[in-house]
Amino acid sequence: MEKEKIKILVADDEKEIRDVLDMLLTAEGYEVTAASDGGEAVKIADASIDLYILDVNMPVMSGFAAGAEIRKHFYTPIIFLTAYSGESDKLMGFSAGADDYIVKPFSNTELLIRIKALLRRSREYAQADQDRNISAVPENELRYKDLILDLDSQSVRKEGEVIILTYTEYKILELFLSHPKKIYSLDNIYQSIWEEDAVGDSTIMVHIKNLRKKLGDSSRNPKYIRTAWGKGYYVE
Repeated sequence: MEKEKIKILVADDEKEIRDVLDMLLTAEGYEVTAASDGGEAVKIADASIDLYILDVNMPVMSGFAAGAEIRKHFYTPIIFLTAYSGESDKLMGFSAGADDYIVKPFSNTELLIRIKALLRRSREYAQADQDRNISAVPENELRYKDLILDLDSQSVRKEGEVIILTYTEYKILELFLSHPKKIYSLDNIYQSIWEEDAVGDSTIMVHIKNLRKKLGDSSRNPKYIRTAWGKGYYVE
């Protein structure tokens, strides 16, 4: 039986970019579905899509709005494409449910690396979830102050309330809580989460900023994640 192809939805209002991505991804063996705006992407979205690539600036519905709407129904990885490289723009993207954020113009090699890394992590997450449903696993938790990180359900609770994190945010927090007092540089964190050398500049910094925000933490007066200036991040 022929192996089912991985399906990627590309949404961009520029036909030239859609065509380029279609050729690039098809050549890599992916099945590509295209949308010309965010609203169309939301209409097409379903459980058969394995990954979304959404341009941020689209008519009808922006990529951020489309991503947030898709994230309400699916945990499928989302990559945002944008011409804006500001940290606030990246924070908006990750807040909208992005798993990665790539600034135009980007290299084909970088995009393919990011896609393959996200798909690998997504499959690992799905398999872990399936394994948890097949057999009962004893409770396995990491506790830090008023945080409880459940390793079985991969969820986080603060004072009994569930904190909704992206997969990447969860893995960063798990890394810190599993190794208290150990300082992780940005490259260390990237290699631990993506299992490969870092590409891009401030991706991890934006994830940490967003994670702190969701936990109600502050970089100036941190309760959870501390900064070792010039070195990296850690928890006590």
